[in-house]
Amino acid sequence: MRAVVPGLSGFVGSHLAEHLRAAGDECLGIVRASPGVADARAPRGELPAAVRAARLVPWDLSSADVDEELLRRLDDFAPEVVFHLAALSIPADCGTDAPTPAAAATNVDGTARVLRLARSLRRRPRVVFASSSHVYGAVSPQAPVVDEDTPCAPRSAYGRTKLAAEQVVSEAAAGDGSDVVIVRSFIQAGSRQDSRLMLPQWAAQFVRGGLGPIDVVSLDVAIDLLDVRDAVRALRLVALHGRSGGTYNLGSGVARTTGEVFDRLRRAADSTREARPLRPGARCEPIADVRRLQAATGWRPEIPLERTVADVLDDWRARLSRDVPPS
Repeated sequence: MRAVVPGLSGFVGSHLAEHLRAAGDECLGIVRASPGVADARAPRGELPAAVRAARLVPWDLSSADVDEELLRRLDDFAPEVVFHLAALSIPADCGTDAPTPAAAATNVDGTARVLRLARSLRRRPRVVFASSSHVYGAVSPQAPVVDEDTPCAPRSAYGRTKLAAEQVVSEAAAGDGSDVVIVRSFIQAGSRQDSRLMLPQWAAQFVRGGLGPIDVVSLDVAIDLLDVRDAVRALRLVALHGRSGGTYNLGSGVARTTGEVFDRLRRAADSTREARPLRPGARCEPIADVRRLQAATGWRPEIPLERTVADVLDDWRARLSRDVPPS
């Protein structure tokens, strides 16, 4: 497979690069910075080897249309698939109720530009668009599972940008027959993830040491958590076997509480540290019905929670050790 990946140097993109490389695929990454410039989210600005090994081309899809040089390079590469991962993906960066201009420009307008880019190539590739479970509305603890036909009612600005981008994708499929697939990703975790998200935020507190409690939002939130390496396997399988115009939930399909995740991390890191809930209370996030994805691809999650937690903890130990000046 020859794959173009807008957002290759981000969290999911870097893991996808590793998976594509292991599968023997060719990969060209589209990054906001110039080729060779490291992503600031990586430890000490270091990109993973699979990202460094990929061909990288710069393009700020939030503000710039495709230029002739970019189009020429992609035409020469002749991609079969575009994995569109580039986005402002931290909900706090996207506004509260109405999306910020940057979120709309990147997540919605940027998606339209990626689709125009795909249409401009001599050989039109399939586009796999990474959407989010944030497009769904509130769920009850008695009925938390959502399938792809569940009505969308996003509760955040981030979710609204993703739903608007889905509409752009669907209109492209209906208007000109673009080969597109939508994947709604639920919560993912793994190494190199932004420190503002749940598991890396906890891991960083443990690794920094001390005797005080670990700040958490709540231990009583039911969530659907999937290892990012399982997620990127699913993305590749969707590219190969997904139905054109289809939408697929991508999650573990298992409800577990944040307290359960915290306990696994505490056992691995420091069993003497307690949690300090900042906004205690029982809540429930959507849980993925993944039967459509499994029927189309045969995919199943493989990585247990214990391994995900251990790998995130090791990642933060490595990050912080790099930041310690030599004695």
